[in-house]
Amino acid sequence: MKIIICGAGQVGTTIARHLAHEGNDVTVIDASHEAARRADESHDIRGMVGFASHPGTLREAGAKDADLLIAVTRSDEVNMVACQVAHSLFKVKRRIARLRHHGYLESIWSGLYADDQMPVDVIISPEVEVAAGIARRLRTPGAFDMVTLAGGRLQLLGIQCESAACTPVGTTIAALRQKAAEHGFVAVALSRQGTTFVPRPEDRIEAGDGVYVVTPSDQIERVLAAFGHRERLARRIVIVGGGNIGLQLALTLSQENLISLKVIEHSPQRAEMVAQTLGASVVVLQGDALEREMLEEANTGAADTLVAVTNDDETNIFTSVLARRAGCARVITLVNKSSYTPVVGSLGIDTVVSPSSITISSILRHVRKGAIAQVYQLPGDETEVVEARALAGSRLVSAPLGRIGLPEGMLIGAVIRGEEIITPDATTQLQPGDSVVAAIAGTALKQAEALLALPEADAHA
Repeated sequence: MKIIICGAGQVGTTIARHLAHEGNDVTVIDASHEAARRADESHDIRGMVGFASHPGTLREAGAKDADLLIAVTRSDEVNMVACQVAHSLFKVKRRIARLRHHGYLESIWSGLYADDQMPVDVIISPEVEVAAGIARRLRTPGAFDMVTLAGGRLQLLGIQCESAACTPVGTTIAALRQKAAEHGFVAVALSRQGTTFVPRPEDRIEAGDGVYVVTPSDQIERVLAAFGHRERLARRIVIVGGGNIGLQLALTLSQENLISLKVIEHSPQRAEMVAQTLGASVVVLQGDALEREMLEEANTGAADTLVAVTNDDETNIFTSVLARRAGCARVITLVNKSSYTPVVGSLGIDTVVSPSSITISSILRHVRKGAIAQVYQLPGDETEVVEARALAGSRLVSAPLGRIGLPEGMLIGAVIRGEEIITPDATTQLQPGDSVVAAIAGTALKQAEALLALPEADAHA
């Protein structure tokens, strides 16, 4: 597949790396000579300098023969125009755009993106998705990550094993698997010292590990308790940052039965707008969250959770650390720079949210071959969890799981058959139409896609 990616930022280059690794012909466009050069040198892709919305640039990038255009520049307008030019002049089959400004996302303007208007097939909105993800985490204290799967019937939970007192510590993945029905979960990935990986059967869970498990939604409290987590639901929340994410999150939470919701915003003009939007039920404070007086005014020491979602990583991290020292029970921190991820855990930060990972997951969901319904990128960009449908004729349904040769680095955590959720073992025989939830390491991605896909003859029949 020939793919053009507009924007060589973190999202664009990460997507390019994934897609090139899978054998696609990938070209990345960026107005910055340095960014284009880094993309060209770092990965098996072509990096070129130019303005992504210019017809000449897209022609040089090979838009005439492209199957897909992904527009993830920093400008919503450039992303939309790039899709328009790709459609109108070069007939690019599919077009994906990242749009951030709330005004472009209101449902009353959805007709704008029709093929005869501004032709965008898929709109990715990181701010909306990040806010929704944080809201889910707030509803599940004890989990540092949470993704809804199978239409809400399954959850992917990231749970911290904080000490040797955590029951699964010292247990092998194989032993946990044997008692999966008793435990109510299947461990599919481990996060250890800044690296996330799909474990082998003989690997043991260690104190300090983050464990990603797949569990039925009605088993969440039981599973968290098995890991020693019995935190109460947050009722007093402080949001630092009244930008698009903070405002969207506050709007969502203000509809729930919270005791207290406060927002700290640095800009006087933005604080006034946020206060008007949220109304009297939410306290909006204008000031610098890095100042002790402001944190005291917001009473962060008595808060159940502080959520730091400003546009500045350093402000988010240091505000979270200060809130923790003041006595805040839990902090959720938005971090854009992947280089910070390995160290924030040592600072007492409970949950790190990565907008780029969420954006990448959303885009990959629409790019993957076969019957991939959902993709979630785990921290580190090397492991993902997918929800996929088993196709008639694919190797996945050709024999029991123990005999089809699952690649090393692929672990199936659940099978969904109609209304039934099955914890699979080596004897499980998948049927066409079943859905599977699996963790897949980057090294196993090609083999996993081949397992899920139709044979070439059937695919082109």
